[in-house]
Amino acid sequence: MKKFAFIIPPTVELLDLAGPLQVFTEAKFYGYELSLEFYSYKEEIISTSGLPFNNIKNYMEADLREGDFVFMPGMHNEYVSSMAFKTEKSFFKWLKDCSEKKVFVCSICNGAFALGHAGLLKDTECTTHWRRIEEMQQEFPTAKVITDILFKKSNNVYTSAGISAGIDLALAILEELKGPLFTHKVARGLVVYHRRSERHTQQSIYLDYRNHINPAIHIVQDHMIEHLSDENSIEDLASLVSMSPRNLSRIFKEKTGTTILEYLTQLRLELAKTMLNNPDFTIEYIASKCGFKTARQLQRILKANKSGKRKPADGSGS
Repeated sequence: MKKFAFIIPPTVELLDLAGPLQVFTEAKFYGYELSLEFYSYKEEIISTSGLPFNNIKNYMEADLREGDFVFMPGMHNEYVSSMAFKTEKSFFKWLKDCSEKKVFVCSICNGAFALGHAGLLKDTECTTHWRRIEEMQQEFPTAKVITDILFKKSNNVYTSAGISAGIDLALAILEELKGPLFTHKVARGLVVYHRRSERHTQQSIYLDYRNHINPAIHIVQDHMIEHLSDENSIEDLASLVSMSPRNLSRIFKEKTGTTILEYLTQLRLELAKTMLNNPDFTIEYIASKCGFKTARQLQRILKANKSGKRKPADGSGS
């Protein structure tokens, strides 16, 4: 079972800790078998908000192995700049040892400074909160500190910008582990309908076009994702949310920026691409499971997509 260990340092920023933690807590709810663990290197911990933490295990008790994850959240900047933090040599060595064991080491906000002191940022692309970019580059001159990105993966080191960017990082990690459809379910559970990548763009059709809060449109989108092989006629979709077909079409385009038919075609194309990786599936079987009328229709859309042309909006089967 994969472990996700969270370090709780003195003056921890609560959202830096809680944001990524909640992503993996939600993943457990949806059936991902994982272990959430908590460690510290101090006995008394009080967050920047004044909330105290007690009975946290010492990091030396952790048994992390290749493929596990350890997260270092951000802290009050005065503490990060203090000698009390900079002299935590044993803890920094432990972080480096984790990395050498091929444990993924992740930071949120100025938690990246701990990675820097551990020697994990040498010749490594990384980032932190925009207020600390210049300071981090000065303190770790061999690090390749990048501005204007939300997070960065370099080998087995992940760094992210501050606060809410930790959620984006955690969702990106989850997508690497469990795929975009599962991550969509988790994001939906967290009411995070607009996910951002490290380049502040969205790469997953399952999370595209979700940057709105209209519950009826979310119901229609979720229904299409879960019933791709059905006809999904505009009349049937409209009846789900007690709208007229005309009104649904208008609101869907207004909220998502695309039409129902174009969205449905992209969903079906994404599933088809995934199924094509299985050599046991025939093109006819894939077409039927994805809701295309014929294998020829699917092949035509795949060809247009590969050549970079605009995908035909003929994937509804109607």
